[in-house]
Amino acid sequence: MAKRGGFPGGMPGNMNNLMKQAQKMQRQMEEAQKELEEKEITAAAGGGAVEVTVSGKREITKVKLSEEVVDPDDIEMLEDLIMAATNEALRQLEEFSSDSMSKITGGMGGLGGLPF
Repeated sequence: MAKRGGFPGGMPGNMNNLMKQAQKMQRQMEEAQKELEEKEITAAAGGGAVEVTVSGKREITKVKLSEEVVDPDDIEMLEDLIMAATNEALRQLEEFSSDSMSKITGGMGGLGGLPF
């Protein structure tokens, strides 16, 4: 009597290889996440008058202001420069994160393009 469906002797070779690849990808993603959390990115605005540093945890860790940008009569400009530098640092962090994950998943997104 012929067997229908299933695989004699347990998991087929392709499924076993897929599981090994998934485990390897998971380890790589964990390493990339740790690297990202340790990363710091600094961005500037106003020709370097304002610098903001963010961590990989998306926390602002440092704000540096040049004396000439601190004008009590123009606080709005300083606020805009801080916002611009912060947004640029966060954008660069997101780009770094996307690039790191893309290297692991081969640019397929998600879990290697799997439908779940």
